[in-house]
Amino acid sequence: MSPSPPYRPTNERALSARLPVCIGPRPFHFPRRAAPTVSQHRNSQRPASTERRQGSIMLPSAPAVRRLCTAAAPLSGLTDALLATRLANHLLTTPHIPPALLPAAPLPLPVRLHILRHPALPPTSKLSFFLAATSPSSPPPLLAATFPVLLRALAMHSPPLLDALLPFALSSPSPDALLPGLLSALLSTSRLDAALALLEAAPPDLLPRLAAAALPSLIDSPAPLSAVPAIRRLLPIASHPPHVRATNRLLLALSKENLYDDFCHVFDEMSRRGLPTNLRFYNICIHAFGKWRRLDKSLKLFATMKAATPPLVPDVCTYNSVIRVLVIGGRVADALVVFDEMKLAGIHPDVFTYRAVVDGCCKSFRMDDALRMFQEMRGSIGLKGDVVVYNSLLDGLFKAKKLDEACGFIETMVADGIQCSASTHNTVIDGLFKNGRAEAACRLFYELRKKGQLLDGIAYSIMVREFCKEGTGDQVEEAVGLVKEMEERGFVIDLVTITSLLIGFNKSRRWDLEEHIVKIIRDSSVLPDAIRWKSNMMDALRGPHDRGKDGTSIFPFDGDMNDVMGLLNPVVCTDTNEETTQNETKDDWSLSPHLDHLAKHADHLNNSAMFTTHRGQRVQGMGGKTFDADMVNTYMSIFLAKGKLSVACKLFEIFTNLGRKGTSYTYNSLMTSFVKKGYLKQVWAVLHERGGQLCPNDIATYNLIIQGLGQMGKTEVASSVMDELSKKGVYMDIVMYNTLINQLGKVGKVEEANCLLEQIITRGMKPDVVTFNTLININAKAGRLKEADKYLRRMIAEGIAPNHATETILIFLDKEIEKKRQQPK
Repeated sequence: MSPSPPYRPTNERALSARLPVCIGPRPFHFPRRAAPTVSQHRNSQRPASTERRQGSIMLPSAPAVRRLCTAAAPLSGLTDALLATRLANHLLTTPHIPPALLPAAPLPLPVRLHILRHPALPPTSKLSFFLAATSPSSPPPLLAATFPVLLRALAMHSPPLLDALLPFALSSPSPDALLPGLLSALLSTSRLDAALALLEAAPPDLLPRLAAAALPSLIDSPAPLSAVPAIRRLLPIASHPPHVRATNRLLLALSKENLYDDFCHVFDEMSRRGLPTNLRFYNICIHAFGKWRRLDKSLKLFATMKAATPPLVPDVCTYNSVIRVLVIGGRVADALVVFDEMKLAGIHPDVFTYRAVVDGCCKSFRMDDALRMFQEMRGSIGLKGDVVVYNSLLDGLFKAKKLDEACGFIETMVADGIQCSASTHNTVIDGLFKNGRAEAACRLFYELRKKGQLLDGIAYSIMVREFCKEGTGDQVEEAVGLVKEMEERGFVIDLVTITSLLIGFNKSRRWDLEEHIVKIIRDSSVLPDAIRWKSNMMDALRGPHDRGKDGTSIFPFDGDMNDVMGLLNPVVCTDTNEETTQNETKDDWSLSPHLDHLAKHADHLNNSAMFTTHRGQRVQGMGGKTFDADMVNTYMSIFLAKGKLSVACKLFEIFTNLGRKGTSYTYNSLMTSFVKKGYLKQVWAVLHERGGQLCPNDIATYNLIIQGLGQMGKTEVASSVMDELSKKGVYMDIVMYNTLINQLGKVGKVEEANCLLEQIITRGMKPDVVTFNTLININAKAGRLKEADKYLRRMIAEGIAPNHATETILIFLDKEIEKKRQQPK
């Protein structure tokens, strides 16, 4: 019996034999076949072509099908494989697929996934295939399986194509299943406009859920600040707030960019929903509100944090923020008490704590406390301060007129291994100028420039300011040369430098230098803006001056000028020794009783009128936000220096009519001129108009109050004002003491004026040449020649160099002594 012929598989089975596991999720079990014959073995040795014709269908070869299956989604059968191959080959040549190419029956899910996951197909082909093969009314399971795959493909390779899916998702019977994924894909690819269009077109019942899903993506976007308007719109309607970590990132970004309104909007919305029990959230908010002088909110947050469930324990960052808040608000005495409570609570201060405390003490002229804190940091605590702490202390010594101590402190910096920075050199140069050592400051600057050591644009700006302040032609020309050097060295020529030049040009009348400086400064846009602003200002000032007396129509006042104490901020700083009121409950277990006391009285704080230890600056230099105010301050100082008060008032009127607000420097400049001309009602009118609503009062404001009271002959009130300010923590500088000494001497209260000298020394300040000149003058005019001679000898013993005013006073003193000798005994 002849053997049976070997088994030969049909074409379909032969092809299936060449398609192993990749054809479907489960392997096919083919029937066992006999060993290949010689002819079959020879055929297997032939190179396989890419395609093999079987009947009338072009079938892919085994390797091609294997590559197709492994690269994309697995298929469930031969028919699916053939259909997927045909569709993929067509989409590789053209992105559009004709309806005739699609079968009448719905495409199987494996075929759809295979096309959508195919790595060789372009995103446009996948999108056109999906829209042609899928209906918005398709079964939800089908959409749930294919729509996310398409979103990932488009988001990775072509995000703009995601916009075309919005009409599809909106027309679906179940948009709640498609819109969240589409929104997430749009936000992850920074398609913010398309995401907002989706939210506007979304069904109202779905909007809260979409808003809640969009907020984390908006906050985590590469440019979260550009998404702030959208966040403000979505936050109130979201079904739930974003995670506290995302909220912290948003609040921190808003705080760094100084976006107060946006920060308050987010904070208020979080308060409405319930503040999170998160320590970092409270630390960020306390620091931010303190930076914006909202001391009441910062203290309330501290109390809320301790009253939370479970209560949050303040850490070193919390205390650092609170201390910085108190320092910014001029409440340095309270800051020192909180510093002691911090240590009693077992929290060790770090270098940032000492940086805040030392800076506050230096700005408020509490140099003894500042030096004590510095020695504590170096000694008992063992912390090594950074250059910022040393610079703050150095600046405070210069401002307190302690020149010898400041120069000696520089040696301390070197001994402690602190590398002097450019800010250190700037502080020394500026301090030498303000202490009457202009020659030493110039010598230091030119030596540093010659050695090529740390000098930045601020050092050059200080030199330009001082050269232009004198207003002589040679010095202004030297300032122009420094500006040219700044341009060559690549330093930024800011508005401070340019306005200093404008002041110098007006004083020296060197208008040729103004034309020269335009040619020098090429890369700055500030100078053209300043020149354009000046031209517009001169056009606006050409109108008639229709007021009979300078400033009376701008600041009318009908109140009582004797009500001076009402002008003082009643809550500038609480008395640290004040006992808790009887009806106030006291927590004996609290580790921060003083802070608790401040938080309970936070509602009474009028923060906008808060005293600030930072003296008002002519130029704030914050770009477009303060450009108009900076230019107004500059030209007001020019006009007032020339005695043109009416022109300055007209400029101020034009400025305020435009809806702009002045700074402390603006109002202090006007009040200074009013005091000099005797327009005391206008001074009181400015103070009442400010009323704490325009800008915080600085030390110069209170100097003007003392000077105005002295001119009115109300020295008793002036003394009471100083006593009240001292009790409330407003720290007077040497100018205020000199003003009061002069006013007391004019009304014959020489003994009281002499006592103020010891008070100056007790407060850690050093009297300057103006102090001794005033004391010598008032004692000489009062016939107290021995006291005048005593103060003269004391001034010489303390190394204070006399000036031209001293010579005039000495001439008068010499005449008085000669008259005394000629009188018969």
